[in-house]
Amino acid sequence: MKPIISASELLSELAGVRPPVLLDVRWTLGGPPGRPAYEAGHLPGAVYVDLDEELAGPPGGGGRHPLPDPELFGAVMRRAGVPSDGPVVVYDGGLGWGAARAWWLLRWAGHPDVRVLDGGLPAWTGELTEKVPAPEPGDFRPEPGALGLLDADGAAELARTGLLLDARAAERYRGDVEPIDPVGGHVPGAVSAPTTENVDGDGRFLAADVLRSRFTDLGAAEGTPVAVYCGSGVSGAHEVLALELAGIPAALYAGSWSEWSADPARPVATGPDPQ
Repeated sequence: MKPIISASELLSELAGVRPPVLLDVRWTLGGPPGRPAYEAGHLPGAVYVDLDEELAGPPGGGGRHPLPDPELFGAVMRRAGVPSDGPVVVYDGGLGWGAARAWWLLRWAGHPDVRVLDGGLPAWTGELTEKVPAPEPGDFRPEPGALGLLDADGAAELARTGLLLDARAAERYRGDVEPIDPVGGHVPGAVSAPTTENVDGDGRFLAADVLRSRFTDLGAAEGTPVAVYCGSGVSGAHEVLALELAGIPAALYAGSWSEWSADPARPVATGPDPQ
C-alpha cells in the first residue's frame, strides 16, 4: 500500500463506504502549539493528536522525543477512534514531519493501513470545520516491531556496515551550527541526506523514481541495510517514509542526535560528508 494519499483521493475516500479515521498532527519544532490552529479549522472529523505529549515519551536520556510507552500510545489511538484494521490518514500543517511521526509509530506498532496526506493541510481543497468530534473509541492495540528500530549501539554498527542517513540540515550535520542539542556534528560514518530534499516546494513528495535515484546515489545499494536518524526521531520518520516510497526499507534510530550527543562517551564527527 502506498504510504501517502493525495487530497483528491482523500476527498473521494471520505465520501465512500469506509472513510478513514483522520488524525491532525500539526506540530512545529519549538512551537507554537498545534492545538490552537486545529481548533481554528481542521478537516471534518479529524482528531487532534499532540506530538510532544502523545506521540513521545518524556524527554531525557533517550532523547527529546523518545518513543511513547506502547500501552499509553495505544490508549491515545483508541480515544481518537483508530480501529485495528480500518484505514487511517494523518496530516499536519504541510511540513510533513508531525504526520510522518504518527505514520511511523502506527506502522511500527502494527497498524496495517496508515497514510500521510501528501502536502498536508495546504493541499486540502475541501471544507474545514471548528467542530471537535467525539469519535467512537477504536480497538487498536499496539504490537510493536513491524518496522525496523535501532538504538544508539545499533546505529553505530550500521554506520560501519550499511548506510546510516542523517536527515537533518547539512549545516547541523557538519557541526557548523547546533541550535538545539548540546554538541554539533554527526554520528561517525553517517551520510548527510536532508529530509527537505525529498519534497518539492509545496511539501509534496517527489516521484518514487526520483527518490529512489537520490537514495541510490547516497549509497542505498541492493542488499545494503539502511537506517535514518535526525534530531529527535521526527524528521527521520519523514525520511523513512520517503525511502518506503522509493521501495527501500529503512530502520529508524528513534533517539537520534538528541540521544547520541547527550552521551559524552559517544564519538562525534564534524565536517563534510565522507563521500
